[in-house]
Amino acid sequence: MLTVIFGLIGILILGVFLLLFRVQSLVTILRDTDERGGLSNRINGALMLLVPLIGFIVAVYHYPIAAKHFLPEASSIHGKETDSLFWITLTVITLMFLITNAGLFWFAFKYQYKAGRKVVFFADDHKLELIWTAVPAVIMTVLVLYGALVWNRAMMQEPPKDVQVVEVMGKQFAWQVRYPGKDGKLGKYDFRLTNDATGNEFGIDFEDKNSEDDFIPREIHIPVNKPVLLKIRARDVLHSVFMPHFRVKMDAVPGMPTQFMFTPTKTTTDMRSQLGNPNFNYELACTEVCGKGHFAMRYLIVVDDEPDYKKWLAEQKPFLEEKPEFKGKGMKSLRKKNVAANEEIKTKKDI
Repeated sequence: MLTVIFGLIGILILGVFLLLFRVQSLVTILRDTDERGGLSNRINGALMLLVPLIGFIVAVYHYPIAAKHFLPEASSIHGKETDSLFWITLTVITLMFLITNAGLFWFAFKYQYKAGRKVVFFADDHKLELIWTAVPAVIMTVLVLYGALVWNRAMMQEPPKDVQVVEVMGKQFAWQVRYPGKDGKLGKYDFRLTNDATGNEFGIDFEDKNSEDDFIPREIHIPVNKPVLLKIRARDVLHSVFMPHFRVKMDAVPGMPTQFMFTPTKTTTDMRSQLGNPNFNYELACTEVCGKGHFAMRYLIVVDDEPDYKKWLAEQKPFLEEKPEFKGKGMKSLRKKNVAANEEIKTKKDI
């Protein structure tokens, strides 16, 4: 409320100043005199100090208000490094912004028009040009190298043997998730086997033995302090996997599988206690505007401690137990039907 009041007062003051400027300009025109150093000039000079000062005060005042809506501390190992990189970069940029703009407004105030003042011109200054070229170049190089190190630590590591693999597939307009069973290996999939009518929305190839114990839960469960590898794909258009509290963001691209590995450090219970919010939940959202139902693409994530996670795993049943018709010859029959149906659709589109 106070922000709105201050904004209205600022608009009112600005309107008064504009009115004074207009009156001064009209008086100058009527007198047919050169009054470049008059009231209007002095007011403009004063505003060059006043306006940025007010803006700075408002920004400082509003920061703690906005900070209440910031994301809490990252709940993953790489997320903390990412946050550190963000705040270091923001600090450097803010300092440069304050220094350069303070100089800009101070010079505009200090060297406002005064009768008899002569301007000094110089063609170039090699030392000055070297300084303002070298300093930003060095700062940028350090930030880029630091960013590359953080990126490599997050993205270029080989998944350990005990990594928990989770397949995430985006479609209009929902996320679907598949886990490997006891063998720890996801079965193969084939987009030509995708068929919502039969329930094989993933296009899983059940002729692959690794698929037989895969299961499809209604929410994502991941273990705390254990690496998780997301295998990401899209079934139709571009989607984007976004897990804000883990600082995970990776596009789901049709025809081009992507992946992201991270290690959660706080259980859902820990976060509820830390935030004092018993209703807090981690979530998977889509940050790509993928169509009119984009807003509905939210998926619940639960981070469990090891005993709870093992208990949850034990409760999950393989997809084939719910859809026994996909076993053996049934899979071969469905494959032929799906391939034939897809070829028919393709032919119709070509025509």
